[in-house]
Amino acid sequence: MAVNTSADAPLPVGQVSRLIGGWIDRLGAVWVEGQITQLSRRPGAGVVFLTLRDPSHDISVGVTCYRQVFDAVADVVGEGARVVVHAKPEWYAPRGQLSLRAVEIRPVGVGELLARLEQLKKSLAAEGLFALDRKKPLPFLPQLVGLVCGRASAAERDVLENARHRWPAVRFEVRNVAVQGVHAVPQVVQAVKELDALDEVDVIIVARGGGSVEDLLPFSDEQLVRAVAACRTPVVSAIGHEPDNPLLDHVADLRASTPTDAAKKVVPDVGEELERVRMLRGRARRCVEGFVEREERGLAHALARPVIQDPHRMIDERADQVASLADRSRRCLRHLLDRADSELTHTHARVVALSPAATLQRGYAVLQRADGHVVRDPAEVAADEVLRARVAEGEFTVRADNADHADN
Repeated sequence: MAVNTSADAPLPVGQVSRLIGGWIDRLGAVWVEGQITQLSRRPGAGVVFLTLRDPSHDISVGVTCYRQVFDAVADVVGEGARVVVHAKPEWYAPRGQLSLRAVEIRPVGVGELLARLEQLKKSLAAEGLFALDRKKPLPFLPQLVGLVCGRASAAERDVLENARHRWPAVRFEVRNVAVQGVHAVPQVVQAVKELDALDEVDVIIVARGGGSVEDLLPFSDEQLVRAVAACRTPVVSAIGHEPDNPLLDHVADLRASTPTDAAKKVVPDVGEELERVRMLRGRARRCVEGFVEREERGLAHALARPVIQDPHRMIDERADQVASLADRSRRCLRHLLDRADSELTHTHARVVALSPAATLQRGYAVLQRADGHVVRDPAEVAADEVLRARVAEGEFTVRADNADHADN
């Protein structure tokens, strides 16, 4: 419940502590899961003291229990073990300290841990954190490699030695962290975020040697998985050995079976690359030489063609064809003109033979009236009408005779 206070009416420390204790007492007994980080069992003491820590967050709480409660699990529980505790929260008013009074302690078995990891894996996969289309490609030749590993660990030595053996010029930005225990998750997350914030870091390797399921639990922590998923820099997971498969392997952009394998996959081998360059140069040279040889053969073949050897030959052949066609056309035209002349002569003879002038040459005459109308019927001519008679050599006038007209 809220308490009304002010600067003029403050509460004494003792009263505040008693209020907090009253609120905590109302909470009742709870089941709490965590990792034991400190364990104190004094000989002859009837109470055991231990510290329970949340491995995903920097939060711890003290736990006390009677010796008989801890002795029930003493053979399987020690520092670093994950346990589930049934305890009553208690507030120690004189010191203002919160603790848990445990009445039962249960170790978390490997099977239960694996079941929880499988459930977390399905949940994260449903969010798309393990999707292949999220994977970022690794750079061919990283200039600066970020390395997260244990201090002076075999994993650090394997990565550095193998990488520098393959590519001596490679540089590393190393972050030494705890790789197991309660401090592993926050330190690894912090190291990954620091390296991801450096623009010059091209790829990040998270490496650790093999270990038990409990030892590798930090690399299946949800907080670490989400931190790696949020990285803009490609991340390589090199945790444990081939059978080990923490959730970090699924969210990372590339999984390496060992730290040595990570060095081989991140850094190219200078000897192999030089050999590849030599082979490519030889292949390029052969391609160019083959191309030049083909072009030379094609040019020689083109120069050997008759049209190139005697370029005027085609013109001469075409000139003879043109002369032959021109002569043929002249003969054809001449023949046509001769035939047309003959036809014209015959036609002219027929026209002359059939013309009125030819008829007049034979002694005939054409009578025309004064209006030029040709007389074809005697009835058309009136008595004493003057007519014009046209003969072959000229014309003259005649007068129609009535007697003749009557006779006609």
